[in-house]
Amino acid sequence: MKLNGEFRLKGGCLCGYVRYELTLQPEGATYCHCDDCRRTTGSAFNVGVRVRGAGLAILSGKVKAYTKTADSGNLITREFCPECGSPLFTRSPTYPDYVFIKAGSLDDPTVVVPKDQIWTSKKVPWAQIGPSLPSFLENRTS
Repeated sequence: MKLNGEFRLKGGCLCGYVRYELTLQPEGATYCHCDDCRRTTGSAFNVGVRVRGAGLAILSGKVKAYTKTADSGNLITREFCPECGSPLFTRSPTYPDYVFIKAGSLDDPTVVVPKDQIWTSKKVPWAQIGPSLPSFLENRTS
């Protein structure tokens, strides 16, 4: 969303303790079916919105972080609200300049549209996403 010629998009957790703002436009969104994303979201998949970290500002509250080795073998840090547990951000040293926002934490999640899906080798058969969407059995290479 543009406000006075500048991009602004806000979001936050369920309880409102953590509020954030994006000042750079998202560079894409992806459905992820990996085991970690399913467990983190409590759903069949995650929708991650790729943004440059320089464009993310925490307006209020502080996030708690949990780091582990992902299915890819890379370290991944998931950040969430320490009060209500809402998942908010994912960071990886593989993409040090980026943060992946959980689409459901955006005040207006309709502004992002996933362009592909990854880790389809792990997807559950009862949650279907349009078959025309580009799909990758594991992660993309870029």
